Amino acid sequence: MSQTNQQWQQRRVDAVPQGVGNALPVYIERAKNAELWDVEGRRYIDFASGIAVLNTGHNHPAVIEAVKAQLDHFTHPCFQVTPYGNYIELAERLNKLAPISEPCQTLFLTTGAEAVENAIKVARIATGRSAVIAFRGAFHGRTLLGMALTGKVQPYKKGYGPFPAGIYHAPYPASYLGVSDTQALASLAGIFAADVSPDEVAAIIIEPVQGEGGFYAASPEFMKQLRALCDKHGIVLIVDEIQSGFCRTGKTFAIEHSGVEPDLVTMAKSLAGGFPLAALVGKKSLFDKALPGGLGGTYAGSPVSIAAALAVTELIEKERLNERAQAQGERLISRLKELAERYDCIGDVRGPGAMVAMELVEGRDSHRPDKTLTQRLVQEAGRQGLILLSCGVRANVIRFLIPLTAEKEIIDEGLNILSSSLEMVQNTRPAK
Repeated sequence: MSQTNQQWQQRRVDAVPQGVGNALPVYIERAKNAELWDVEGRRYIDFASGIAVLNTGHNHPAVIEAVKAQLDHFTHPCFQVTPYGNYIELAERLNKLAPISEPCQTLFLTTGAEAVENAIKVARIATGRSAVIAFRGAFHGRTLLGMALTGKVQPYKKGYGPFPAGIYHAPYPASYLGVSDTQALASLAGIFAADVSPDEVAAIIIEPVQGEGGFYAASPEFMKQLRALCDKHGIVLIVDEIQSGFCRTGKTFAIEHSGVEPDLVTMAKSLAGGFPLAALVGKKSLFDKALPGGLGGTYAGSPVSIAAALAVTELIEKERLNERAQAQGERLISRLKELAERYDCIGDVRGPGAMVAMELVEGRDSHRPDKTLTQRLVQEAGRQGLILLSCGVRANVIRFLIPLTAEKEIIDEGLNILSSSLEMVQNTRPAK
């Protein structure tokens, strides 16, 4: 007989560090598309997608079939020892998909943090410079360099320093938080005036839509001005599409909403439909400065994960994932705005596409974030059978990352649970 959730949780406390957090103490036994079942047979609707990893849903048949076929051939010869063709094939596809008009190349890695680290390496060796500018509220990984670039202290950075030097942070343009495009650009000018000369800056790295930071989207105008700033000073523009990429926003990459071409793009999460794979895609002229051996990794570019990613890239057109993301987002935002009319704890609902957020505050006041209510809503929704994720620099945002392949009936069922859960936590607020 399978063990219960509680029994697994007791074993987890002894065996796994508490630093590895869990949103809910339930242990999953099987999954299909946007549904999960735990070891006790209880069903959940998944609005988290393994933190944006499953745009194509759990166990998409095409992905599973591709992986099974690859397993019959080989699992790990290591590309840097004896290369294999599907690495080249996927690189060619991503070079074409990347929103960059110049000739591109692709480096495969295993995690998003590795993609970010290698983006900085490439920018530094290509420019001969060392400084990097990131943004407040950003999340770029849990490695030391990733944490240095990340613009949120709790829970990622506190107690883990010192971090690599030469990293500077500017405010991210988020109108709901009172930061305009003009203010963000002025802050960059201030960094150049007070902290580091622009001719010492190798790269500026930005999420077109912040993930952990709260699903705030940089405006097309801001991105265009940032591109112009990088061009003026010879700075490499890196866009982090790890959470926003592969059709989540209604475009294959979120940067496409602005029409801006980056120099380098980091990718991971939904690239391989649930299998660990990351990529750094960018201008060949930048990669050319790296000598053999300077890039790579033992597990980088797993042929099993690459087989899964080849299936995912075929599904983009075959299953019209961008169209589905746009339709799902419109449906989701409409329902959330209906809830916002009923509950004054919902301060904002925003997109783009199916990368949707609901910001929880007190009395519709954007200056009074409600972190406690957000935590309680995640727990209550889980109790009622809906998996939710929170995020945000103020820990008061519910982010919706529903598989793009989810059936409308499942989405509606999940939204009904969300409404019920919100009513429950609203009616049982602790007294202040």
